[in-house]
Amino acid sequence: MSETQQLESLDHIPAEHMEQIKAIAKMCHETNRSYLSVMRDTVKPWGELEQQDKDNTIEQVAFLILNPESKVSAWHDAWVAKMIVAGWKFGQKRSIKSKTHEQLKPFHHLPEKQQVKDALFHTVVQQAIHAG
Repeated sequence: MSETQQLESLDHIPAEHMEQIKAIAKMCHETNRSYLSVMRDTVKPWGELEQQDKDNTIEQVAFLILNPESKVSAWHDAWVAKMIVAGWKFGQKRSIKSKTHEQLKPFHHLPEKQQVKDALFHTVVQQAIHAG
């Protein structure tokens, strides 16, 4: 079972809001892609992502919209809890076979680059909520 299969399905998102949520998800992804390119990481553009990766981003946006007062760490904390319940554990390398993931640790123990990426994502969603 993949990581994204561990996350909630998108069925709970009302259809009339899905296009707006997808647009915000694309903004978040492209903002993070720009940041990561400066950090010398390569990330595919939104249009080239696998559907499961898009769905994960959409789920994260929906979570933050439903929890507008949440801290930057809230999505990570929820994701860690879901992964642990699904039998995953911390490991130095991500492995679907072994169910290990290098980011299964408290938010404040993540590398600074990951914390900044999550903060950017959170900020884009917050600004989209307040702008719309």
